[in-house]
Amino acid sequence: MKRFSYLRDPLFLVCCLLYATNRWVVKPHVHAVFFHYWFDDLLLIPCALPPLLLMHRWLGLRAHDYPPTGPEIAGHLVGWSVLFEIIGPHIMRATGDPLDVVAYAAGACVAFFWWWRRVGAGNTMRCAR
Repeated sequence: MKRFSYLRDPLFLVCCLLYATNRWVVKPHVHAVFFHYWFDDLLLIPCALPPLLLMHRWLGLRAHDYPPTGPEIAGHLVGWSVLFEIIGPHIMRATGDPLDVVAYAAGACVAFFWWWRRVGAGNTMRCAR
């Protein structure tokens, strides 16, 4: 199985580029609600998970260099959803948006299938153990 390239992962790099483009090019000139509220949320898992998993690897909390597994993605998805949409709004005096969680989950699903596209489902489950 091919080693996960973390910060050199093509999906990570493309999604970071899309985030920067949306923030500094699209949002100032396009007033579509999707780009202002949910587009960046789609990119949470593909942009934030690879550097975090690399840190986990360096700290010895991750014992392999496989692409992010289903449980790793789901755990971070749930944790970040709770942090950003339940806890964060109470601290920042903001409003949580359930549609943000839908966007996080959609991005997580696309990322999972992209990262595991060349690996069979049986290998995915075996790697998750």
